[in-house]
Amino acid sequence: MIRQMLTSLAALALAAPLAAQEAAPDPGDWQTVTEAANGQTVYWHAWGGSNAINDYIAWAGRTVKDRHGVTVEHVKLKDTADAVSRVVAEKSAGKDAGGAVDLIWINGENFAAMKEQGLLFGPWAEDLPNWQFVDVEGKPAVSADFTVPTEGLEAPWGMAQIIFYHDTARLTEPPRSIAALADWARANPGRFAYPQPPDFLGSTFLKQAVIELTPDPSVLLAPVSEASYQTATAPLWAYLDDLTPNLWRSGAAYPQSGPRLIQMMADGEIDLALSFNPNEPSNAIANHELPDTVRTYVLDGGTIGNASFVAIPYNANAKAGALVLANFLMSPEAQARKQDPAVWGSGTVLAMDKLGKEDRARFDAIELGVATLGPADLGQALPEPHPSWMVRLEQDWTARYGVGQ
Repeated sequence: MIRQMLTSLAALALAAPLAAQEAAPDPGDWQTVTEAANGQTVYWHAWGGSNAINDYIAWAGRTVKDRHGVTVEHVKLKDTADAVSRVVAEKSAGKDAGGAVDLIWINGENFAAMKEQGLLFGPWAEDLPNWQFVDVEGKPAVSADFTVPTEGLEAPWGMAQIIFYHDTARLTEPPRSIAALADWARANPGRFAYPQPPDFLGSTFLKQAVIELTPDPSVLLAPVSEASYQTATAPLWAYLDDLTPNLWRSGAAYPQSGPRLIQMMADGEIDLALSFNPNEPSNAIANHELPDTVRTYVLDGGTIGNASFVAIPYNANAKAGALVLANFLMSPEAQARKQDPAVWGSGTVLAMDKLGKEDRARFDAIELGVATLGPADLGQALPEPHPSWMVRLEQDWTARYGVGQ
């Protein structure tokens, strides 16, 4: 739906008035940016499905308020597409300035669609003062979002990678491949679940499966075509036909989010689950949401990893404030707090060798939780498919297995 709406606005994007862009702050003149930001309110549209994440966003808001006079209002989303729809509606109505969305937590399909139709402010990210610390060389995902070059239109603020987790008190030897997972589920029906796509974690499980099962994973890095899609996904649908009857509730219902999986694990409803945050189980253990017998692992062939970003719509009302907030989110202080499993546990986008002694000490002091894998154990993350693949996978999954819960 978002893609169709954006496509219909292509002509409008090309013909959009330039007044809002001409008045936009210059991120290369940081003093002027901070002066303009003072007193602004930034409406940050970000997923609101985790208490730990919401608490972190609230802390970031308090900090930029105290230091820069920027007020942050967290507009809690169930789906990032809701914020994209808001910008699309404003574009359609000719509202090219004073928009309701100042900053979006975004990546993947949503970023690709907004970039394609000229609905983003920028480039700006690489002009922020804290960009100097970003690990551009070691983490290619910070400058290519699901294979789409970011070109300074969004700023990275977190790294993620799929991990699987299990309670060792009930499951000592978990399956270590997508194929082995189906075999295990067949022998242990009802003990595995993944969220219902288009929830991002559920959709990522589909992508993880298709990467392992497809005859040629390299085709997933290019935009989807009908011929490549049919060949690449045929093994996936055969796999899911086999797996679905052995899922929690026999596939008649699906959890709605990753946090729901944690609750189900704690309640003993399932023995195996997945997360896109390697530290989430440790965070849940620290918060007494999971028993301390839970452990994490990655599949033998590797798991998908990506970066999370923040982007500024072309018609944002508080661009200067959004720039200040985005810059703070990339700071060593904010990144170290974010990586702490007791706070959130999201991986950093920064390069340790680019930091000074004091800032490196922030990261050295972080105690990885009992269920958190170190970087060496996580291995090299697999690249995300091109975002067009996720659109097709979600559509076909819904047609084949979707439930109206």
